[in-house]
Amino acid sequence: MPTYEFRCRSCGSTFDVVRPMADAGAATPCPAGHDDTVKLLTTVGLSGRAGAAPSGGGGGCCGGACGCG
Repeated sequence: MPTYEFRCRSCGSTFDVVRPMADAGAATPCPAGHDDTVKLLTTVGLSGRAGAAPSGGGGGCCGGACGCG
């Protein structure tokens, strides 16, 4: 399940919540119990392994699939 980062507008703390994508925007209180929180925009990196080198030749011109390179 994805992890979403939230910030509490009352106390300023940031915290993570693990939940299904269907509930990504659902309200959640901060660990201190405040209800005025906002979900932060974060980039999500999905890969097979952390630190793995990108694979070569993915197609497209000069990517190995067209035969020109």
